[in-house]
Amino acid sequence: MLKRYEKSAAVQLLTEKYGEQAGQSVAELGGGDWSRAYSFSCEGKPLVARFGNHVEDFEKDRQAMRFASPDLPVPNVLEVGTTNEGYYAISERFEGLFLESLDEKQWHKVLPALLRGLSALREIQVEGGIDWSNPHADPPMNWHGWLNSSLEDHAGERVSGWREPLKRISYSDRIFTEGEKVLKNLLPLCPEIRHIIHRDLLNRNALVSYDATRLEAVFDWGCSLAGDFVYEIAWFTFWSLWHPAIQTLNLRQAVPEYYRSIGLNVENFEQRLTCYELQIGLEHIAYCIFSNRPDDLVAVTQATEKVLKRC
Repeated sequence: MLKRYEKSAAVQLLTEKYGEQAGQSVAELGGGDWSRAYSFSCEGKPLVARFGNHVEDFEKDRQAMRFASPDLPVPNVLEVGTTNEGYYAISERFEGLFLESLDEKQWHKVLPALLRGLSALREIQVEGGIDWSNPHADPPMNWHGWLNSSLEDHAGERVSGWREPLKRISYSDRIFTEGEKVLKNLLPLCPEIRHIIHRDLLNRNALVSYDATRLEAVFDWGCSLAGDFVYEIAWFTFWSLWHPAIQTLNLRQAVPEYYRSIGLNVENFEQRLTCYELQIGLEHIAYCIFSNRPDDLVAVTQATEKVLKRC
């Protein structure tokens, strides 16, 4: 898990690199399990410094700059480097509202812009396996392979050691086992396609304009993959239990209507959506055990059970 990366260390590094005024402007922005962010300014320009243990996450951010468009704004990463504890990245800072913080009215207002942004992602197709940032991976894993592999406990990987503890939690273990079987049955309906998917848009990683009419910035691409673009919709429908305003959008109906309006035929949309909702739920059952979050484990297991009951 993430080292602490205290503010004092950030101040020291930024002072050494950019001068005393930059160091004095450092303010904590918060962070998740894999990185911690601090704002600062240099020569009047607002910037962000993020610190983390995994340089590949920051390199993905740098490579994602090529996805930037008016509908999909991606901040420029100015520098990636090393610290005594790990790695840092310096990027542009944008202002706005975090996507998950929007109320019902704001969600309805931003939905057209969000759908255009997701379409911009869908239009980015890549060759090879699911690791778009490493097209020369050998062997390249395909989409179905990743969906299956994501439910396995791989020793030595970033998230590991969760399978044996899961067996001792009967409710979660039962839902995991049932969900895995249903997911495998749905896989034949999921196409082997490679579109960029962010996979973490509801965790302080997307900013919306204050009037909720456009996306201001999409960042932190560390979880991104190349796979079925419908997965990105499942991210919103699954986590909508935590964000009730999203439920009022009725995405299961609104998104197919949007696809039809742009002339896109999406076969087996509901089955694909359900398959990916299950994957998200099962993967996060594992993650809650890995990160020792028993309350979240219960909530995620219950949400996954709700998906199963629809099958």
